[in-house]
Amino acid sequence: MKQHIHINLPIKPHEVPDLREAVGWERREQDYPALLERCQFYAGARDEAQRLIAFGYISGMGLQHGYLEDILVHPDYRYQQLGTHLVHTLLQQAKHHQIEIVTCTFTEEHASFYQKCGLTLSKGGVWRS
Repeated sequence: MKQHIHINLPIKPHEVPDLREAVGWERREQDYPALLERCQFYAGARDEAQRLIAFGYISGMGLQHGYLEDILVHPDYRYQQLGTHLVHTLLQQAKHHQIEIVTCTFTEEHASFYQKCGLTLSKGGVWRS
């Protein structure tokens, strides 16, 4: 069954941390719901049981440039084009909001996925404290 991606769908505070944990990331419970209130917009999908199975967002100042962040797809739903559909939906929403440039950082193993989604690979850097 093809899952529908929704922009700014209602999300309970535990749902994104649960999804982050399912994909092997830190839960970061302290970030939610503040992150949902501060990002430009977010998108997600639910399965038949209404479990959050995909999530991602675009942050930034709402001007020319935005940042595509935290593209998450539950392991049970990978390789079904859900991640691609999620990224395309977020990029279309960025275009609607007149965000002309979207940047995304990712590990090398995900480069081909983002290329298939239409992003152009470029050099960059990341700083972590």
